[in-house]
Amino acid sequence: MALDEHYLDTVRERSKKSHVYKKYQMTGLMLAEILNDNAHKALYIKLAKAHDEEKLIRLARDIAEKKNVRNKGAYFMKMLFDGTTDPSHHR
Repeated sequence: MALDEHYLDTVRERSKKSHVYKKYQMTGLMLAEILNDNAHKALYIKLAKAHDEEKLIRLARDIAEKKNVRNKGAYFMKMLFDGTTDPSHHR
């Protein structure tokens, strides 16, 4: 194995490990998991840094419980920026 191949293998292994250093990073990852939207975890981390973390988690859990929501991540964003965080207001 060439040196370059070994380096790429090392980088791939590192990328599999989580590097969480701040509370908002963990909150963002939790939001992505709750909403089943790991493709947008960086967005959720950014939101957790700028918004009340407890409010975000509460909203995500409320949305995750809804059976009739197909895209929970999109619905979460709509609810967050619609000005109301009570999912019962929107059907």
